[in-house]
Amino acid sequence: MATVREGNQTALLVVDVQVGVMAECWDAPRVIGNVSRVVDKARAAAVPVLWVQHSDHNLASDSAPWQWVSELAPGSSERVIDKHFNSSFEQTMLEEALAQLGASHIVLAGAMTNWCIRATAYGALERGYDVTLVEDAHTTDTMTLDDGTKIEAASVIHDLNIAMRWLSYPGRKNGVTKAQALVFTPPLRA
Repeated sequence: MATVREGNQTALLVVDVQVGVMAECWDAPRVIGNVSRVVDKARAAAVPVLWVQHSDHNLASDSAPWQWVSELAPGSSERVIDKHFNSSFEQTMLEEALAQLGASHIVLAGAMTNWCIRATAYGALERGYDVTLVEDAHTTDTMTLDDGTKIEAASVIHDLNIAMRWLSYPGRKNGVTKAQALVFTPPLRA
């Protein structure tokens, strides 16, 4: 566990797996299935699951696109964190929720890789958390730039998976794992 952050628990953070976000994402059905698999594993191991739900001028709260995809839903005791910026930490209650859980390790899944997943992963590391990115449980869409250049979603996903293997922060651990290989250990009891 992180040596710069108090706590010794793991928490799963599911970011923006919402109808309007996932609608254009690459390989969304497979990724949603992998997110669901990871949620099931966390719940089976009594690892807390926190859900981050984005809203802004393009994704209005309570609208149909703002809702969770039909395959996923927070459990009645699972915390939902509202966010309005890319990082799940910026102007949200996430750090407080993690502190209440004693969490120092975040397992991360969701959308969109190049925006909210990257910003949340880096934000977590910068705040002293250990981070494990579920490499096949995050996605994004292909971008076409103003000059016509296309940045393929698969390349963006691959890039972040590589970065999370090689980033180095003092006193923190980061890495990637596949959904199928992910093993949650039961939370330690104080």
